[in-house]
Amino acid sequence: MQNCKTDHPNPPQISKDAGQKTLRRATTADVTIIRYLARAAYAKWVPILGREPRPMTADYEAGVRDHLIDLLRVDGEAVALIEMAPKADHLLIVNVAVVPTHQGCGHGSALMAHAEEVARSLNLSEMRLYTNARFTENLRLYGRLGYRVDREEEHPQFGATVYMSKRLDAAGNEQSSNRKPS
Repeated sequence: MQNCKTDHPNPPQISKDAGQKTLRRATTADVTIIRYLARAAYAKWVPILGREPRPMTADYEAGVRDHLIDLLRVDGEAVALIEMAPKADHLLIVNVAVVPTHQGCGHGSALMAHAEEVARSLNLSEMRLYTNARFTENLRLYGRLGYRVDREEEHPQFGATVYMSKRLDAAGNEQSSNRKPS
């Protein structure tokens, strides 16, 4: 059962003044909740992979220190996060995690839109991410959001990884990446 507050088909906008939804940068005091959100969100993939996905075992103390992690709260409850790593020429989406009871509510899409705004604020015009090829619903979501597959790589321990990117323009319009796989 989803705890969505709306049946509207468009993703909700994250706004600090929306009352029900808040978004804030995580600190070291949030590591426990970050770990909980990641483990809850990725648990459904364990039977598909036969192991815990990397976000379930990540070092979130280092993540808070080295990356930008923003937490989404709905009615005061932490329900999702986005972890971003600014690079010289792009913003890397390291992790998007939404607890199962809030999946399908548009929070992931809203967090991805937030990440694009973060990229623009840092004068970065490209978004990049990678995901496991078996995470088909994630691949569909990223495709709907304008991300294009750049390449796939097979890893003996982790399986196939799909690398995706999206070009941004300054006005907030997306552009498909025309980069060729390296």
